[in-house]
Amino acid sequence: MTSLVPAHSPNPPAKPAGRIRQKNEELILAAAEEEFARHGFKGTSMNTIALRAGLPKANLHYYFSNKLGLYIAVLSNHLELWDSTFNTLTAEDDPAEALARYIRAKMEFSRRHPLASKIFAMEIISGGSCLEAHFDQDYRTWFKGRAGVFEAWIAAGKMDPVDPVNLIFLLWGSTQHYADFNTQICRVTGRKRLTRDDFEAATQNLIQIILKGCGLTPPATA
Repeated sequence: MTSLVPAHSPNPPAKPAGRIRQKNEELILAAAEEEFARHGFKGTSMNTIALRAGLPKANLHYYFSNKLGLYIAVLSNHLELWDSTFNTLTAEDDPAEALARYIRAKMEFSRRHPLASKIFAMEIISGGSCLEAHFDQDYRTWFKGRAGVFEAWIAAGKMDPVDPVNLIFLLWGSTQHYADFNTQICRVTGRKRLTRDDFEAATQNLIQIILKGCGLTPPATA
């Protein structure tokens, strides 16, 4: 972590209070998200992020030592939110309720955080080199655990025998589509933007289609 003042300064500043620190980090992350979504990792600089955040460039380096660290922080924050919606899945859950809840959570994430989804998509399309550490053995073990829950449901006769891995990919892709390809959806449908009602209708359709494809009856409260 780089200091706000030159290294030779005899009186480096004290660390900002917790609330100020949190506010500045949130401001920087929000500005970085905008810039990375617009210009990608290579097309974004710490200077343009600082300008968007309305902070001196030195402040960015105080909280994030370099652009890569800031980029990974933006991605990691949102990947943790995505994954957390799947963390509590267990073989004892009702699959219809659990899948409907997951689809709804992911669609709400796409509605509220479309830029984060687009940054992730661009990173993966470009090869995902910045996320190599994220997709490590621990993550693969986590993924196998999620697939294992589906396998347990199938073995118990709770749902049709579908391929769990491809089902997870379908869940990810279909829900993130509404963030990543928002422009395409609006142009095809003649909308200026997707509203909350549009997302609600899309969510209900995804729940209906995916759950029916798994031999499940969508819950009445979905």
